[in-house]
Amino acid sequence: MLMQNHQAFEHGKPAGEAAKTGRSLSSVFHLSALEPVAAGKALCWEGDVAKHLFQVVEGVVRLQRIIGEGRRVITGFHFAGEIVGAFLQGDFLFTAEAVTDCKIRRVSRKTFQDEVARSDALRPEYIALLCHETAAAHDQMVLLSKKNAEERLCSFIATLAARPGAQPRPGLLRVPMNRQDIADYLGLTIETVSRTITKLSQRNVVVPEGRHDLRILSKGKLIQLSGNADDFPEKNCHRVSVH
Repeated sequence: MLMQNHQAFEHGKPAGEAAKTGRSLSSVFHLSALEPVAAGKALCWEGDVAKHLFQVVEGVVRLQRIIGEGRRVITGFHFAGEIVGAFLQGDFLFTAEAVTDCKIRRVSRKTFQDEVARSDALRPEYIALLCHETAAAHDQMVLLSKKNAEERLCSFIATLAARPGAQPRPGLLRVPMNRQDIADYLGLTIETVSRTITKLSQRNVVVPEGRHDLRILSKGKLIQLSGNADDFPEKNCHRVSVH
């Protein structure tokens, strides 16, 4: 998930090698068919029985819930290599929906749990994944309860920029989700997100380029304005160019 600030599970190994070693949770998905999911389509629905887990192979998936009067809350984003639904036991607590055109693999929960149960290599990785999910939930609680709009948005941009492959060119950040998605994730209105981006642009921190790109002009200012610079050490932000 986005705010976990961790590497996606390795999915670049050939399927045969990964399945042979049994050292990656990704290997559990490799024998499953690759499924295309068009942008805006759901992988699963809130309230349905969680019979399957999903691995995002390409694209971005958002997790969302609908609360009183039809208001949408986005609780996380999943990127290529990440697993959706690992912490669930009963029903889906969210609707998982494709932000962009995606490719996914799915396995039954029973198959996944059986593979983890009989593999000494997979059990520690599964526990680590659950720990990451818990840490992400705590990070999101802090972000929503204690940070102001500018700090929330800067935290979001800095974390997104730290992801491998997030920048097609140095200093240029690809933002696959739209501003309404960002607003619903950060607990803000779309107007507040737009105003905050304008303020950051005026302060030479980030500048919008097109619908889905941001040019980061000052990594240092961005991290400072996030409200918690310790979350973004230099080694995690080296792909951002300072101008």
